[in-house]
Amino acid sequence: MPAPGHRSHPALVRTNLRNSPTRRSLLGALGVVAAGAALTSCGVPAAYVAPEGRARRDDSARDKTLHFANWPLYIDTSEDRPTRRPTLDAFTGRTGIAVTYTEEINDNDEFFGKVSPSLMNHQETGRDLVVISDWMCARFVRLGWVQEMDRSRQPHVARHLDPLLRTPHFDEGRRFSVPWQSGITGIAYNRRRLGREIRQVSDLWADDLRGRVTLLSGMDEAFALLLQGDGVDIGCWTADDFHRMCDRVEGLVRAGHIRRFTGNDYIKDLAAGDVLACQAYSGDVIQLQNDDPDIEFVVPEEGAELWAESLMIPNLARHKANAELLIDHYYRPEVAAELAGWVNYVCPVPAARDVLASSPDAETAALAEDPLIFPDDAMRRRLVIARDITSAERREFGKRWNALAGL
Repeated sequence: MPAPGHRSHPALVRTNLRNSPTRRSLLGALGVVAAGAALTSCGVPAAYVAPEGRARRDDSARDKTLHFANWPLYIDTSEDRPTRRPTLDAFTGRTGIAVTYTEEINDNDEFFGKVSPSLMNHQETGRDLVVISDWMCARFVRLGWVQEMDRSRQPHVARHLDPLLRTPHFDEGRRFSVPWQSGITGIAYNRRRLGREIRQVSDLWADDLRGRVTLLSGMDEAFALLLQGDGVDIGCWTADDFHRMCDRVEGLVRAGHIRRFTGNDYIKDLAAGDVLACQAYSGDVIQLQNDDPDIEFVVPEEGAELWAESLMIPNLARHKANAELLIDHYYRPEVAAELAGWVNYVCPVPAARDVLASSPDAETAALAEDPLIFPDDAMRRRLVIARDITSAERREFGKRWNALAGL
């Protein structure tokens, strides 16, 4: 757990991890569109891998190792030795499985380009476990590039995975993916400077916020909240819903109401007072609140998108069983609590809340009451997982959104 006064460390995680709109959006609307188009033009059936072609002989029983690829600064580390990762060390101590951990995933599209040649050509990637954003997970699942997990090796996943995250549209029942961490895209605003509350998406369009509002530049990040503001169920939205939302945003841009579209630089804009309200990630706002308690995060009354970045086992992984055991390790409530205490995203293991609450350290125990790590019941009722955007939709919608956002 973080020591007292160490809670600023997760800010470093978020600032570096999300210092551009790469993790969920911009490259989803740009580079991945191109990648998807290339696959389609070359013949997606050739890229698709049928179930019988996804597995190889598993070396887990005789080779107690695995290769885990993750994002930079997305795991707990030891204060005195930053290269040590206590939760991974605990796994090795308990199972005897040594983990080669690499921080090589800097954005979804870049990683897609790195591993797609191997996966398309039925070759090993050299990785047993990866973490990618769920919108990219959807692409991997559609292409048949990841293996179904054996839940008999994952009793803690079966028992403790948050019910809100169990049935994403791209992977009903989470057979191919398990959330690593989760988050909410909502609204952040400075209540003192604005002088009123924000409760609904429509509150962003009030006259006193003209030129003081920013939206996220990435289509995958921005569109769900805006659709919800129009009363759309993002679990089953349509092309007409998308274009109607774009028409509304286009008018707001022409009127000068929307200041600009941003990546993670909204953090600096809001902190400096250049904007008064913006679309924001729940994880970022925890740090902003540490520096300025007048900044609030809102899940609007109409709802907000709950998203995740998930663990997946690529085709032909050599240590599938070992990877399944590591995934289950992170669903032990005490382990999930330790990770949540460092990264401060929405924890996908609600049972970790009681572990944190029982900590003798007051600051650690306070994390259990933070609704941006463990959403309360009122917030949870307003959280929805958006249906994924199909490849054909991404090509069509990406063009319109990119022109609108000036990408």
